[in-house]
Amino acid sequence: MHGADVTGKAGVQELKVELTTWRRLGVASALAGLGIAGCSEETPDTVTQAAQAGEAGEAGEAGESGEGGIDVTAAGRDPVAYASALALAGAHVLAARDAYRIGEREAAAEMFAHPVSEVLLEMEPVFAERGVADMKPLFNAASRAALDGAEVAAIDAQAEEILVALSSARDKGPGSASSRAVVAGQVIADQIERAGGMYRQAREEPLYAPYLDGYGFYRAAAEEFARSSDEIAAQNKMLHSRIEAALALLAKAYPGAARPDRLTVDAGELSGASAAVMLAAT
Repeated sequence: MHGADVTGKAGVQELKVELTTWRRLGVASALAGLGIAGCSEETPDTVTQAAQAGEAGEAGEAGESGEGGIDVTAAGRDPVAYASALALAGAHVLAARDAYRIGEREAAAEMFAHPVSEVLLEMEPVFAERGVADMKPLFNAASRAALDGAEVAAIDAQAEEILVALSSARDKGPGSASSRAVVAGQVIADQIERAGGMYRQAREEPLYAPYLDGYGFYRAAAEEFARSSDEIAAQNKMLHSRIEAALALLAKAYPGAARPDRLTVDAGELSGASAAVMLAAT
């Protein structure tokens, strides 16, 4: 294994310190910065345990940006919780891909990295039970490639590979008496709510990260709606129209991966649109 030596207690402690220092980059980018991303085949247990140890000391970190909140227990039996966790990961991939396309290399690397700690590590028991292949190496590789300045086409290809893997994982999720339209509607409602929350934060802080997070959630909601629009319309016309209205508003809030100079959409209007969707989805 190249890079830092993480064998033994001293090495793990050193990695924990480094992970804390790099926490805004997420686990995968931290490992990339240490030169050990993509080495999971050599020491998978050591790297994963060290990453978990580093994250354990950062409880509440996800709450700073309104992300995380994965209920692993529920995800093992509830298709909405399960699909929402995967949608959270997918939102980061969409944000990373589009940020990289406009030259935001470090931000893209962060977005590829975040789901490792926010979703994949937490969901490991559920994925193992359902026979889902380990997706962490895909996210790690994409994060490292972004940091290394890979060609845009290469990043696009890696993003697509991850999205396909997430779709395959969703197919292995728990069953339910609820229809696909009901599940999709609630997943979309969750992503819309997250996008609105991040927009409120972006209006308060002149930072790129909250905006890019919210953009990813909006894009994830829009793509889920594109896949399930007909089914939702057939079963719940009110929900369908409210999702359309909320997404139209979010399209104005998030016109692209680049943060506008001014964020002019009313945050209260976004909250109202999101609440309307959530009420119709329940």
